[in-house]
Amino acid sequence: MVAAAAVELLDLSTLDPEAFPARLEALLQANLEKVDALAEAPPTWSAIMEPLEALEAELAALWGPLRHLNAVNNSEALRACHDACLPILTNYFNTLGQHRGLYGAYEKLAEAGAGPEPGAERALTQALRGFRLSGIDLPPEQQAEYRELTHQLSELSNRFTKNLLDATDAFSLDVDAAALKGLPEDVRQRALSEGQEGGGRLLLNTPTYLAVMTYAEDRSLRETFHKAWITRASELGEGDGQWDNAPVMVEILRLRQRLAELLGFENYAERQLVDRMAGDANTVLTFLQDLAHRAKPQAEREFKALEAFAKAELELETLAPWDVAYASEQLRKATFSLDAEALRPYFPLERVLAGLFQILSTVFAIELAQESDPTPYHPDIQRFSVRREGQLVGHLTCDLFARKGKRAGAWMDGVLSRRRLGNTVENPQAYVVANFAPGGEGTPPLLTHDEVLTLFHEFGHAVHHLTTQVDIMDLAGINGVPWDAVELPSQFLENWCWTEAGLNAMSGHYETGAPLPEAFRANLLAARNFQSALGLMRQLELSLFDFRLHQTPVTEVADLRAVLEAVRRDTTVVPVAPENRFENSFAHIFAGGYAAGYYSYKWAEVLAADAFSRFEEEGVMNPAVGEAFRQHILERGGSEAPEVLFERFRGRPPQIDALLRHCGIDGGGIEEAGATP
Repeated sequence: MVAAAAVELLDLSTLDPEAFPARLEALLQANLEKVDALAEAPPTWSAIMEPLEALEAELAALWGPLRHLNAVNNSEALRACHDACLPILTNYFNTLGQHRGLYGAYEKLAEAGAGPEPGAERALTQALRGFRLSGIDLPPEQQAEYRELTHQLSELSNRFTKNLLDATDAFSLDVDAAALKGLPEDVRQRALSEGQEGGGRLLLNTPTYLAVMTYAEDRSLRETFHKAWITRASELGEGDGQWDNAPVMVEILRLRQRLAELLGFENYAERQLVDRMAGDANTVLTFLQDLAHRAKPQAEREFKALEAFAKAELELETLAPWDVAYASEQLRKATFSLDAEALRPYFPLERVLAGLFQILSTVFAIELAQESDPTPYHPDIQRFSVRREGQLVGHLTCDLFARKGKRAGAWMDGVLSRRRLGNTVENPQAYVVANFAPGGEGTPPLLTHDEVLTLFHEFGHAVHHLTTQVDIMDLAGINGVPWDAVELPSQFLENWCWTEAGLNAMSGHYETGAPLPEAFRANLLAARNFQSALGLMRQLELSLFDFRLHQTPVTEVADLRAVLEAVRRDTTVVPVAPENRFENSFAHIFAGGYAAGYYSYKWAEVLAADAFSRFEEEGVMNPAVGEAFRQHILERGGSEAPEVLFERFRGRPPQIDALLRHCGIDGGGIEEAGATP
């Protein structure tokens, strides 16, 4: 194993937003001058690729902190700086993508066949495809149109994100103390501390919203919160339409369609599938529709059971959208004697992390240890060193709690990638970000089991990025992995949250250290498939909406909603409020990387479930199987096709049986339809 090069950790504390755009512009200009010179370099890896990687790494080290802070610690100054930088960056990447001299250098290098293994040929193939998708073969006037389209799309995606953040942060609700009945104690105490005397104030962050919808006994409070959530960034939500994302979405879709046509594709979905495992639209749609066909009857039975319970036990004659989560929790309690809040004291964050680290160490020989962070941007930040068989391979920073100015959701940000520097390597760095409740007075942060799953999911991405042994930067970690395979390690790692060994490692009462009671564990595992078909149908609704939307010309909001309504006719089981504008906050496809790719979650879940089934067969804490997964999947990054890596680990192509078993759904007929990845 080669030695690691000394590398400074990203410094987020000294970032000067006012001076940053000029620094960025100077760096990019210097980079372009170096690229011009590289176009004349001899066709060797060291003469072309290594200098390009150095430029890419320097840019990542400068831009990464600003991009990250804008998402997790948003302020007017950071936002203005970020907005000023986007067109500069877009212009830079367009120039690289349409740089005829650099394209020629790549072609000569590919012909020479020189480069390190694993992955040199694959890296060059992907790079040349990237040039073509950047318009390298277009005539000059169409290249100019391509550049203008990408500028506009970058600005619109950024506007979508800002609208959603501002609309979410703008909402607050003052209530009397009685309205807080049923809420978890930490949420109730936080509301009381932020409210007026004798009452509480509730914000629209994710932990509070989920708590209200799941536990609030006050039905009118649930209705208010539900409507606030589903109308965020719409004409019906906060701000009297000033943050309405509808026109932003329409313009994004219109420009994506034009971009696809410019590159010779029929629609944007077709363009996105160029480098995906699925390969073509028919495969994606067959996969999703077959799953929906299998799951919908069971989902309908689950919802009818919920309606009957709500009527008989909760005196709810009609189950409104804002009643569904609350009634489901009550039904789960009644059916499995399982109270999600009763479980929370057994999942203190510190213990969950210790259990996660134990699993990574025992099964995969990946070790994490906390280290001091010399440049925290918030007191809650934790930094860890990551070692593989004792050798330092990367650094991980965790930012896990909700706060104002922080984007909702959870994600992994691979800010720096592994690369070789002569006889040494520069180690990668990553962030894991979540929006958990920070805990109450005298109480540490306590997680629900769903939040434990979220944490394991994002750590799966992180260990994929950080433990790579690929030295080519564009293929290291998550880089170069097809989008519909990148969720494999993340969804795979979640499986330990459903095993006895995993639960023993990650749970313990925050006050006494007592293990999770056997009855709690048994009930939790028994409830794994509770309403699983309903959950699956919701994911299929999102996936089909996204994919069909990017196959359909959209010129006005009515076109977008027509696609959604058509998808819902085939997939929706749970009632939808007429004012529902969830699409206005669907950041995955309008401000993230999932456009025409949301199906990837289910596609990769087939791979993840089937991969874990080998552990179920040979032992969930089996280090030999863990070593095989690490060597064949985690360490290989994007250096080989994911189907090749999977078959090397599993000994055969992927099968859908394990996913259907984990979801408690009869699998007959799906494989025969040829819809498995």
